Amino acid sequence: MSAIATTSPATDPTVALAEHTVQLRIDGMTCASCAARVQKALLHVDGVEDANVNLATETATVTARPAPAGSSTPPQASLSVQALMDAITLAGYKVHLPPPIELAIEGMTCASCSGRIERQLNLQAGVIKAEVNLSTEQARIQCLPGTTAEHLITVIDKAGFGARAISSAEPAGQASLDTQAKRNAEARIYQRDFWLAVALTLPVFMLAMGGHLVPVLQQWLMTVLGQHTNWLIQGALTTLVLLGPGRGFYLRGIPALLHAAPDMNSLVAVGTLAAWGFSTIATLAPGLLPHGTVHVYYEAAAVIVTLILLGRLLEARAKGKTSAAIRHLMGLQPQTARVQRNGQRVTIALADVVAGDRIELRPGERIPVDGKVVAGDSYVDESMLTGEPVAVHRQPGDSVTGGTLNQSGALTLQATAVGEHSVLAQIIRMVEQAQGAKLPIQALVDKVTLWFVPTIMALALLTFGVWLIFGPEPALTFGLVNAIAVLIVACPCAMGLATPTSLMVGTGRGAAIGVLFRKGEALQQLQDVAMIACDKTGTLTEGKPALTDFDVTPDLEADSLLAMIAAVEQHSEHPIARAIEDAAQQRQLNLPTCSDFASLAGLGVTARVMTDVTQNKQMQTIALGSDRLMQQLGIDIRPLAHTAARLGQEGKTPLYVALAGQLAAIIAVSDPIKASTPAAIAGLHQLGLKVVMITGDNHHTAAAIAQTLGIDQVIAEVLPSGKVDALQQLKNKLPTGQQLLFVGDGINDAPALAAADIGMAIGTGTDVAIEAADVVLMSGNLNGARTAIALSKATMTNIRQNLFWAFAYNAALVPLAAGVFYPSFGWLLSPAVAAAAMAMSSVFVIGNALRLNRVRLA
Repeated sequence: MSAIATTSPATDPTVALAEHTVQLRIDGMTCASCAARVQKALLHVDGVEDANVNLATETATVTARPAPAGSSTPPQASLSVQALMDAITLAGYKVHLPPPIELAIEGMTCASCSGRIERQLNLQAGVIKAEVNLSTEQARIQCLPGTTAEHLITVIDKAGFGARAISSAEPAGQASLDTQAKRNAEARIYQRDFWLAVALTLPVFMLAMGGHLVPVLQQWLMTVLGQHTNWLIQGALTTLVLLGPGRGFYLRGIPALLHAAPDMNSLVAVGTLAAWGFSTIATLAPGLLPHGTVHVYYEAAAVIVTLILLGRLLEARAKGKTSAAIRHLMGLQPQTARVQRNGQRVTIALADVVAGDRIELRPGERIPVDGKVVAGDSYVDESMLTGEPVAVHRQPGDSVTGGTLNQSGALTLQATAVGEHSVLAQIIRMVEQAQGAKLPIQALVDKVTLWFVPTIMALALLTFGVWLIFGPEPALTFGLVNAIAVLIVACPCAMGLATPTSLMVGTGRGAAIGVLFRKGEALQQLQDVAMIACDKTGTLTEGKPALTDFDVTPDLEADSLLAMIAAVEQHSEHPIARAIEDAAQQRQLNLPTCSDFASLAGLGVTARVMTDVTQNKQMQTIALGSDRLMQQLGIDIRPLAHTAARLGQEGKTPLYVALAGQLAAIIAVSDPIKASTPAAIAGLHQLGLKVVMITGDNHHTAAAIAQTLGIDQVIAEVLPSGKVDALQQLKNKLPTGQQLLFVGDGINDAPALAAADIGMAIGTGTDVAIEAADVVLMSGNLNGARTAIALSKATMTNIRQNLFWAFAYNAALVPLAAGVFYPSFGWLLSPAVAAAAMAMSSVFVIGNALRLNRVRLA
């Protein structure tokens, strides 16, 4: 995708466009009809004045609709690149974009920090969409060509934070490991600072509050030290707490405040400095304060810093557990491999293994890379990949995946995919991307947290003013203490962590059981699924058809005709073609010459073949396909209609063969239903979901299969290009808010996977299908759909619990800290108690998210 971006900030968060136009590069267009379809889709997007699609250059040039006369809004503000991309995807094509820029960000401590960075990034020309995740401490920015990571890092630096680019050359999961290492280092620093703060705060607390606990101590302190000396010692120790263990709050909070972008550190800094400053004046210049207000609050400042450091320590440790899924996946691969080099067996580092190497495995060893078995026989535990506990038998010719466990036998493998190309690396990347996504439910939180800290500071000022004017004596003391309590008790962190921590744990749990979320938002959408539409072949069935019937007209010889059909089908990629080839091989038939092969999507195939294998004399046209293909060719199929009806009722797929324009035979293939499918459909019904089967089979065959499985609705005789229309009709029947899930695996399913509200691909399918899907089921069966929906509901329930806690906590304790309940009940909140509550609020949210690892999904 290419476009000319302005140099001024955009008001539209998607992107700013120059010259009123944007140019998109489109993949997948093959003919003029494709170009016309894309152009029509673009013209229906809001804000588009004109669209021209060039098939030769594979580009679309879109012109924005001019702003109304007198409007200050630039034309580009009315045109969303994201909307253009969505329209092209829905039409069945793909916009070619450069890979997103990923940045690791340092210095974020609360949701206000991540919100401020995200807002600054989205304001940059050339940025389509930026998402900043507080939990993973990473940013993912989709940009137009020409936008550099260096520019974005500069923007983040100016906002007061640090950033570095995550290189695409880094091993999958390395960024997560780096983040974890940084968290571990932070936890060690917090632990050191916390215990130092405890050592300094305990004497302050005893000097200030010990007399209230032990009256004799108060008498001794006044006699031996005196009040002024007591205050001087408290002041000195508290100053050490603030300048030592607590310095980070001021180094981050005060600059943020000066940049008019306060964060949680600013709240702590202002609150503790207010307590310390007032106490210092009371100690060194008491005459400056009104009569009756000379008190010190050193212990409040010291205890606040100490308790918040404790909260940060516990939070850092808890955050480390949320990324356990990535660390577990990365730990599945051994660090070395035993390979055959120059006729010798040598042990080398995993990074040195290359495709083509022969690797030797002993029983009980983990498979280091993806490969194909060339010798040996064993059972392999693939539960890390599929979530299925039963080991799978592997023998020569079978593929194995790196990270899985060889159980019983010795194997020799030939490496086929290593490093970033391996299945395990792709899974780790997918989990990382899903964990870094931003769910739609987060939108409200982002709006609140953007203004949360300034609002709290305003409320603190209001609290101080109201108490100073209307409060009882000493009004200044009441105003100061309650304003500090308001600043300290408010916690934007709990709101900011509520969604991303649950998302991290939920997607990690999914990866452990074979459910991979390519798009994090799918985790939220799945909870609203009301209908599941399934492709038949490879989804409900094994995807490995076998030839079961072959009825030939009396004037033709069966083996000769089967050889001609197999000669044609060897050029096809369809599973039915493999069934016919296998049947010909079993009969040891010699295949004739074939030319002019043509595949007609959803109908069948045509070609020219030699009609006499031995004499090699005459080329004839042959056609194999559905009744619809025969009708198009004008071939009368009534002589075999009764046979076709019988085969359909048996759940088999009948196909007609025409030779030289005449009906020649009818064949039937049967694709066995997966053993897991009946239980999976029953489980989906238990969830209250309606199950629909979409298939290219004729009505008789489709109805027979649906009746066997208990499927609610069948849409039969659907061409691959018609699946999108079929899905649209199903979506139109659903009430607003309910979602349609499509599950498929074939390459013909890719447009349907993109068109459904949620696309779910069976992991045994093609790469194109998986790329188009929102969720990938590595188990290869429909049971994963039920598990994914259950995981979605559990995760969203967890997120709602976190959000309720975060909002309810602030809604209840901020008024209490401000003294709203004092006139009626005499309730006030001590700043020290406020600090303890604030420190524990984030820990509660993270701890609740970690419960997802123990939730039952069956």
